[in-house]
Amino acid sequence: MPDKSDNPMRQIKVEKLTLNISVGESGDRLTRASKVRGEKAEEILEKGLKVKEYELRKRNFAHNGSFGFGITEHIDLGIKYDPSTGIYGMDFYVHLSRPGGRVQYRKLRRGKVGFAHRLKKEDGMKWFQTKFDGIILN
Repeated sequence: MPDKSDNPMRQIKVEKLTLNISVGESGDRLTRASKVRGEKAEEILEKGLKVKEYELRKRNFAHNGSFGFGITEHIDLGIKYDPSTGIYGMDFYVHLSRPGGRVQYRKLRRGKVGFAHRLKKEDGMKWFQTKFDGIILN
């Protein structure tokens, strides 16, 4: 029986990266969210994980394999400090998926994604460890 990891439909990819950026004073926090997809998402994710030293906790991972983490200072990413905005924190949320997940959301000929094709928490953790050589803490 062939190995399941050879199948291109089983490959895990970053569907989108959601950035929640907290701007403003602590009393009147303004939050801006933006979604990034594709190569740019993986590039920004790499910078964010470098700040966290490629260490995440087990509780950072959701039951569907996606994960999130936060950084306290945006200047750690290499962005220049601007006195008018000050220092703000960012939350990263990475939504992982496999090809073919669109069938459950499309309008015509909607279908179901089978249980074996859905991502689980362990799949997301394994992807993080292999792709980024990450460390998962308790």
